[in-house]
Amino acid sequence: MNGNLTLIIVAGALIAAGVYLLTERAMTRILLGVLLSSNGVAVLFLVASGKAGRAPILGAGGIAGTGMSDPLPQAMVLTAIVITLGMVAFLLTMAYRSFQLNGHDEVQDDVEDARIRRLAEEDEASDSYDESDHEIADEEGKIIEPEGADE
Repeated sequence: MNGNLTLIIVAGALIAAGVYLLTERAMTRILLGVLLSSNGVAVLFLVASGKAGRAPILGAGGIAGTGMSDPLPQAMVLTAIVITLGMVAFLLTMAYRSFQLNGHDEVQDDVEDARIRRLAEEDEASDSYDESDHEIADEEGKIIEPEGADE
């Protein structure tokens, strides 16, 4: 298969720029990252499908021994376009709502993620944490004896 090197480089650059933009915190940049990545993947699919300009059906007269070109890459690109359109609509809605509520479209840190990060830094969420070495208190502050402590 002979692929066009220029289109392969363009597709790689689009995907690389899209992935970089996906790591940003602004919703508009995330949206642009989704668009660039989607277009890069679509270009890669079309480059992988073969030479441009060939008819989708070879041997339209029903001549025996002639086959058809593969329609799967075109179908996958059309499906990817539809999925990207849905993602764009969803991200635009989220960015607009975020701008209405906060005055900006920055993605904020999740409170639960911060709590889990704090527990991981304290090493209380890992397998090496042994509950029997620490005292546990209930809601009223009374010390609860761990199970197996009386042995």
